[in-house]
Amino acid sequence: MPAAPIAPPHRRDAQQPPDVPFPAMVAEYVPPPRPDSSQRLSNRIRHALRLRHRSPRTEEAYLHWIRRYWIFCNRRDPALCGAAEVQAFLSQLAVDHHVAASTQNQALAALLFLYRHVLEQDLPWLEALVRAARPQHLPVVMSRAEVRTVLEHMNGTPRLMALLLYGAGLRLLECCHLRTKDLDFDRNQITVRRGKGGKDRVTMLPAAAKRELAAHLERMRLQHQRDLAKGAGWVELPTALDTKLPNAAREWPWQWAFPATRHYLHPETGQMRRHHLHETVVQDAVRNAVRAAGLAKRATCHTFRHSFATHLLEDGSDIRTVQELLGHANLQTTMIYTHVLNRGPSGVRSPVDRMFDG
Repeated sequence: MPAAPIAPPHRRDAQQPPDVPFPAMVAEYVPPPRPDSSQRLSNRIRHALRLRHRSPRTEEAYLHWIRRYWIFCNRRDPALCGAAEVQAFLSQLAVDHHVAASTQNQALAALLFLYRHVLEQDLPWLEALVRAARPQHLPVVMSRAEVRTVLEHMNGTPRLMALLLYGAGLRLLECCHLRTKDLDFDRNQITVRRGKGGKDRVTMLPAAAKRELAAHLERMRLQHQRDLAKGAGWVELPTALDTKLPNAAREWPWQWAFPATRHYLHPETGQMRRHHLHETVVQDAVRNAVRAAGLAKRATCHTFRHSFATHLLEDGSDIRTVQELLGHANLQTTMIYTHVLNRGPSGVRSPVDRMFDG
């Protein structure tokens, strides 16, 4: 008489159904795919970046450079690499790929973050790495006539946003991120929230833009009311305000001043939201306007900000005031605009001008 099969020992973590034979379960079980090392490392990098409240753009850039470094090291564990690999990677970027010094320094910053905050290796060679010297480029500045001409070749919301870039000295993303509560018509000021470096600042609301901006906001208010009637009307809130202020996401003060034309479905909450107008819309409009105006210089959205600072200094504004309006942490950053004034930093005249004085 054959012996009865021996039942496998009971395991609580196997979660074996009582009516399914153990051998059948083994035959049918397919283990889940194990994520590769790069995927696990990227999750750790994201966690470390978000723990320190780094911006989404910083997260995207750091992940890009760390992945390129990982591929450069033949997909070896970065913990097994060191100064030689980092130096070779940075040298390849500069020599073979001809990247700018700022790009090379960004890659270095990503690798320093990887070793210090993700792999937690406080190695002495980290401090010995030499950063590439960034060349000092003078900013491109448009004259007042050129600014007017470019604005005349624009229309609609992109024109209004470009008017604020020049009239308030805003960065493009700062303008895109404006909410209706950040615009104070009574005090003629704009509050920039979490600008470059995560800093808030106050700048001017130009009088020339107030009427057009007020009409634009009234149209957006009516659009928001229609969104609410359709069961939409949500907007993304900073940090954890959606928990602290659960109704704020549908309130008018928190809506984007320049919202996108379409809704999107937020996958986690199921809310129908509007994002702010994408920055490429304004960039394309400025690029086309500069081309149509026939400017013999490479002017971009940021050129409006350079022109704002230069023209304020030309009008005699105090450089400390300009520094505050621009949100520069270092006065030396603002000082660069004194080199592009059309009268020179000290009002010096060329000797050839005096030679031909009538």
